[in-house]
Amino acid sequence: MTEEQLSSYHPTLPPTTEEDRFSWLRLLRSRKVGPATFRRLLREHGSAQNALAALPEMARAAGIEGYEICPPGVIEAELKAARAANAQLLCLGSADFPNQLSDLSDAPPMLWAIGDVSILRKPSIAMVGARNCSSLGARMARGLATDLGKQGFVVVSGLARGIDTSAHLAALSTGTVAVMAGGVDVIYPAENTDLARDIAQSGLRLSEQPMGINPQARHFPRRNRIISGLAQAVVVVEAAAKSGSLITARDALDQGREVLAVPGHPFDARAAGCNLLIRDGATLVRSADDVIEALPQQPADLLDAVEPAKPSQPALSGAALHREILSRLGPSPIAEDQLIRDIAATAGEVGPALVDLELDGQIQRQPGGLLSLTA
Repeated sequence: MTEEQLSSYHPTLPPTTEEDRFSWLRLLRSRKVGPATFRRLLREHGSAQNALAALPEMARAAGIEGYEICPPGVIEAELKAARAANAQLLCLGSADFPNQLSDLSDAPPMLWAIGDVSILRKPSIAMVGARNCSSLGARMARGLATDLGKQGFVVVSGLARGIDTSAHLAALSTGTVAVMAGGVDVIYPAENTDLARDIAQSGLRLSEQPMGINPQARHFPRRNRIISGLAQAVVVVEAAAKSGSLITARDALDQGREVLAVPGHPFDARAAGCNLLIRDGATLVRSADDVIEALPQQPADLLDAVEPAKPSQPALSGAALHREILSRLGPSPIAEDQLIRDIAATAGEVGPALVDLELDGQIQRQPGGLLSLTA
């Protein structure tokens, strides 16, 4: 493993004061600072305040003239807009940040949330598909979302028209998360204004973009990695051969998530992407049962696995944690986030132990973020 890969396992300590949160936002909103650069700067400089102080000189060394960090007024305006929208800031490493995203190499350092953040502790399935979906596709999305909700799953989607809208509507009563490409307070498309309001009341809206930002084309692929990252699996209901839904499917594979697709008629261009996914190994979906059967655990087990640890239950550490990890692994690889849930520990506790065991040659990493015992 490279030094960069090893350092990615060290947990990011969340901000603990308003001043720290202000500095985190200011660093992330500064020019040329994305999620990976943000985490590298924190590792190298120890705090967001130190990283901000070092940025101008680093930019000059890189040949960038006239570099200025994000002005404080911009962050003050964003925080004011967040208060007006009743939005909550979730920071990487904090208790309310979704564990499913914490281990991603490009995890968003911060997310704005409007609604019930406790829904992030429940098992979830992502559903994506065509904006100009067919009536049959919309009906399939509604049916899958309804049945998955009855089985205890939260439905994650992107609040777009078409398949996304159908899935969110069907899951309103059981739980749904809308991951937005623009600001969490900017509803797009406008026709989903009422739906977005309902999701905020009974589910959750999420975005890594600044408050008030209108979605742009470059925002959607980045939004898609959060949709897939939050979920146990991604179900593609209808998708053309070249579509954003297939980007989400690729993200899911890279993240070690299951990818499933609903088949369609070969003459229907809206089903071409789904048929390609199935040809290339995605699980064929006819009903919610097919989705559930493709998961490594049944819904009841998943619900138990994501329950918050009881305060009286001591955290494993050292040799005990190593033994627990080794007892959970076998020759067949499993996803790292699944292992973390099985152990009922945090990513910050398990990550360093995995590095120790990998360096010791007892476990090995497989493509797609999977783990297994060394043969």
